[in-house]
Amino acid sequence: MKSFTPKIGIDLGTTSVLVFVHGKGIVLNEPSVVAVSEMNEILAIGSEAKRMIGRTPDSIIAYRPMKDGVIADYRVTEAMLRYFLRKALGNFNIFKPDVLVSVPAGVSSTEKRAVIEATLKAGARNVYVVKEPILAAIGANVPIYEPQGHMIVDIGGGTIDVAVISLGGIVASNSVKCAGNKIDEAIVDHVKKTHNLSIGDKTAEDIKINIGSALPLEEELTMMVSGRDILTGLPKTTEIKTNEIVRAISRELREMIKAIKDVFQDTPPELASDIIDHGIIMTGGTSQLKNFPELVKRRTGVKAVLADQALFCVAKGTGEALLHLDTYKRTILAKR
Repeated sequence: MKSFTPKIGIDLGTTSVLVFVHGKGIVLNEPSVVAVSEMNEILAIGSEAKRMIGRTPDSIIAYRPMKDGVIADYRVTEAMLRYFLRKALGNFNIFKPDVLVSVPAGVSSTEKRAVIEATLKAGARNVYVVKEPILAAIGANVPIYEPQGHMIVDIGGGTIDVAVISLGGIVASNSVKCAGNKIDEAIVDHVKKTHNLSIGDKTAEDIKINIGSALPLEEELTMMVSGRDILTGLPKTTEIKTNEIVRAISRELREMIKAIKDVFQDTPPELASDIIDHGIIMTGGTSQLKNFPELVKRRTGVKAVLADQALFCVAKGTGEALLHLDTYKRTILAKR
């Protein structure tokens, strides 16, 4: 009977949810956004809901039920998980799946229980919860079971998770609630203060992806940005350059670098020397910010490399861990 049980891995992020199905790979990559009506009915989930952000009438709210990597709204998260599970498996599946879900390294036991309960209610048979840095390391093909130190920096929308892994476990770790979303907010503030222009989160994200950088560039990139003029209230377009964005997000970047440095201070010397040899491995969507690995190298003195398909490392790691559940039992935190 067991062989019929579908196996699903979920990278449950603050900004997006990736679903990995055994045998198919990553089948879903959708924003973790839900649109809810005044009557508390769920109107849209995922990509469809994200398109509504900043564009809804007062009677509809589009928001993210996950905040800083943990569940902020239990009921809506459960509905979102149910929707993604159903979408990943199709309607014809009669067997309940085994589900493995990623959680931030600094997650509390209450927050972990909330993830397990929500996933069970959403229709899972068994739920396993694994810390993100471990999954990111597995997804980035890091040999985590060797007696060797590896540093993983996983930067998503809500949190930066930094961990030193050796012999399959986390030796030192840190999780700070400063990541992609905080960068977006800093860009919104900057454009408001400097250009008297009010823009939405979606536009801020586009600026970050298209012209954002962690270090100043000699040849700046530029982008035309449209929004509402704060003074006149009328639509306005202005040109924005890379180096002003670098300055605008410098505080957030400093906070992320500090999170990495703090973990180094807790790392045993033998493992620290391993990390100097191997370098720091960066995963997650926000680590794709231009020149971010170079900034990490300059601030820590240790070379940093962006993992292949950095955005998908955690999701790939869930798939890999599901395949070898018995091997990863020791590293897996909780099972229900």
